[in-house]
Order: sequence, then C-alpha cells, then structure tokens
Amino acid sequence: MFAVVLVAHIIMVLGEANPANGVASFVRGFAAAVSLGFDGLFTPASVKAQVLLNYGSAAVVWLVFAVVVTALIRRFALPGPSGLTR
Repeated sequence: MFAVVLVAHIIMVLGEANPANGVASFVRGFAAAVSLGFDGLFTPASVKAQVLLNYGSAAVVWLVFAVVVTALIRRFALPGPSGLTR
C-alpha cells in the first residue's frame, strides 16, 4: 500500500499534477509520511529527478519489506502440507 502511494506521488510529480488539487495534496502528504527519511537522500538539480530517486528508493524498500514479511508469515503462521490430514 505504501509503495503504491509513493509511486502515485512520483507519477503526479512527473506528470506535473496541480499541487493545489486535493488528491495531489493528500498523496503528497501521505507519501512524505511514509518516505522513511529518503525524501532528502538524493539532491540532483531537477526536482523531478529528486522525487524519482528519493521516493522511488523508499518504494523499493517498502516492497522488499513486504516480500520479507509475506515470506515470514507463509513460513511460520500458515499451516503447511503436514498440517493437512485426512
């Protein structure tokens, strides 16, 4: 979910969405809240490149986190084939 919001923010910035729009403002605020501190990591001259690198990095971290948590849940919380008996 958080990665989707970050990608939506990147798309809105690259597409030059109106920052005064309610949806764009909400997405920008949500993305800033879940950026994990990556929002100032890279400082290229272009604002678009800055948003792409910083928020894109945060989105990748959230995706990796989601994969790891999913793998842990599947391994430890869900019953395996040995739990199914007839």
